[in-house]
Amino acid sequence: MYAVFVQLKVEPGHLYKVADAIAEMEIFSEMYSTMGEYDLLLKIYVERIEELGELVTEKIHKVPHLRETKTILSFTTFKLPPVKS
Repeated sequence: MYAVFVQLKVEPGHLYKVADAIAEMEIFSEMYSTMGEYDLLLKIYVERIEELGELVTEKIHKVPHLRETKTILSFTTFKLPPVKS
């Protein structure tokens, strides 16, 4: 399973409409409003990377008033030792 982060840039004045439309899709595990270059951050889990293209292009990009997305793939690369208390 891959954790994927998708940042969304929304047309001014339409943040709540876009967030509601994304929420209705039930495709993410977490969604946050952010400050800076992008307006929303989604955390999505996919079994296969191939699912990501369909998810972003066929579902997310079809939401009205969405200007841009940036997708960040994450991979487990380090095995860290447990934190000692």
